[in-house]
Amino acid sequence: MQAQKKIAETDEIFSHVHTANRIADETDGVIRISIDIKASVKVGPFSRGGYSRNEVKASDHDFQPDTVLKPFGIFLPAYDETYFYFTDSHATADFMVDSLEDLWPMIKARFNPHTIAINADNGPENSSRRSQFMKRLIDFAIKHEVSISLIYYPPYHSKYNPVERAWGVLENHWKGQLLDSVEKVVGLARTMTYNGINPVVKLINQTYEKGVKLTKNAMQKLEKMIERVQGIEKWAVDIPYY
Repeated sequence: MQAQKKIAETDEIFSHVHTANRIADETDGVIRISIDIKASVKVGPFSRGGYSRNEVKASDHDFQPDTVLKPFGIFLPAYDETYFYFTDSHATADFMVDSLEDLWPMIKARFNPHTIAINADNGPENSSRRSQFMKRLIDFAIKHEVSISLIYYPPYHSKYNPVERAWGVLENHWKGQLLDSVEKVVGLARTMTYNGINPVVKLINQTYEKGVKLTKNAMQKLEKMIERVQGIEKWAVDIPYY
């Protein structure tokens, strides 16, 4: 019975995703983006498998990496455009929204949207129940006078999130390479192409603290400023700008 309930919920979420994506793509003034935090990249002479045109030698024993980069991707499905942001700090809600803030001038200048539709998985830092993420998005909406529609993919189905296609291309692009410096990581990411288009790649030099969150009372106030779709409240959220 529980399994049937989960299947029904997944079907309902998928139905909403397909409908919301189609409406976003067909509505003037709406830009749809896809976001995701990818697995951390250890910087150092670590083997990544695959093949390279140049012979490279990886370390034959484990040791501490020089640094660890956390990549965040923003993908525009309608334009096949990719934007990669890297941090050597923590991949938090603040890091993600700061990256969106960095990209906003371009989005505003090119599309001047009244609404941003965001495809995402419901990860721990960008969940619709993550108070700091929701606070930052509400602040973003108010600051830039733009509505935001969060369109989450169901559990265990994040592979359908469009940005995953860009991550797959990047992983194949640097297979067999030794990512032994920050410059090498960023440089290789810049030379990747997705449907003939190079990504824009930036390194964010800022420290991000883990565990930043609102009090329960503060989050309750924010809940009054957002709209959740009945039945799939966690997976479909609108932040209207009035």
